[in-house]
Amino acid sequence: MPSPASPGVALRAVSEPVDDAGALLEYAASAQPLVALRRGDGIVGLGQVARLEFTGRDRLGRAAAAWRELAAAARVDDAVHEPGSGLVAFGAFAFDDASAEASVLVVPELVVGRRGPVSWVTRIGPDDGASDLELTLPERSAVGARPRATLAANSLTREEYVALVREAVARITAGEVEKVVMARDARASIPADADRRALLRELAEAYPDTLTFAVDGLLGASPETLVSVHAREAHARVLAGSRARGASAADDAAAAAALATSTKDLDEHAFAVQSVLRALRPHARAVQASDAPFTLKLANLWHLATDVEVELSEDASGLDLVAALHPTAAVAGSPTDAALALIAELEPFDRGRYAGPVGWIDQDGDGEWVIALRCARVDADGTLVAYAGAGIVADSDPESELAETRMKFRPIADALR
Repeated sequence: MPSPASPGVALRAVSEPVDDAGALLEYAASAQPLVALRRGDGIVGLGQVARLEFTGRDRLGRAAAAWRELAAAARVDDAVHEPGSGLVAFGAFAFDDASAEASVLVVPELVVGRRGPVSWVTRIGPDDGASDLELTLPERSAVGARPRATLAANSLTREEYVALVREAVARITAGEVEKVVMARDARASIPADADRRALLRELAEAYPDTLTFAVDGLLGASPETLVSVHAREAHARVLAGSRARGASAADDAAAAAALATSTKDLDEHAFAVQSVLRALRPHARAVQASDAPFTLKLANLWHLATDVEVELSEDASGLDLVAALHPTAAVAGSPTDAALALIAELEPFDRGRYAGPVGWIDQDGDGEWVIALRCARVDADGTLVAYAGAGIVADSDPESELAETRMKFRPIADALR
């Protein structure tokens, strides 16, 4: 159920356009940033007017219902009408039903946003008949120096991870699952007063086409859109199957070609796509996916990708789709329940919000949600834990899967160097 921190009165949100807001990261709090940015556009939140917490099996469904109720009771004056204006909440959800880490929706007191040439400010507070909300841009502060640290293996050594993958392959061969995603974590320590925005700036500059996010201590740059909803139309991008980028143009082209023709990666990708399609159909009037995957180029990886377009049913919201989609085969495996059971048995740590949904939602149920990949949890004392996983199928090579996790640690590792 929602936490006691949920609002006891209805909320009011007012959005007005402003002159060019400039670099949005400079408005975020250095210790606890609330951020959802892509190529410099997006929203940044400050303060907290409401916080809803959820745990357990139906946490996403209860979050969708709680947000629908809160939004229906709110009074919203939006003169901007851009994605992210009006009443919004930032959210981050635990991967597993049994996770000790709470799933949260955070409603900020102030939002600064930009989409192309349009910038705006949103103020959110109790709808208690008080005076009008102030709609001026807050003060900006320059992003500080980035903290320097080196990631080190945490719950699993490299040898232990190879053994874990080997056991997963044996269980697949025995017919328990068709695919399972096995993750490992790595730890570093940064100064407690370090400017977390510096890590976000590094990620945003290195991976501009991803969603750079920070919600409740979780930060990262995810290439995988779980679902993006605007005006009753939804878009999802499925990523599964990857190769390291080549050192030269010829090697890079060869890596992309090898990925596009790899039976192992194509099978892994097909599992992930079918999982998404099955989950979305009950919430959609129409669902359409591209016939074959394409290769998506990131700074350090090639991915197999498939885009899915959805026309929502009348009563569905972005969080309803998130609840239906999570966890996808891309981060859990197939069949889902068997893969989750194997993850719980073999992985010696709580994933927390790694590989869970992270993003934002507005009063209409629109918003953008990605899977929390290429990410790290940063605690108040400066403890940083990063995560990376690999999709294991019957012909997986354990050493190759270890190498894949090393590649997936790179965004966080490079941001700390």
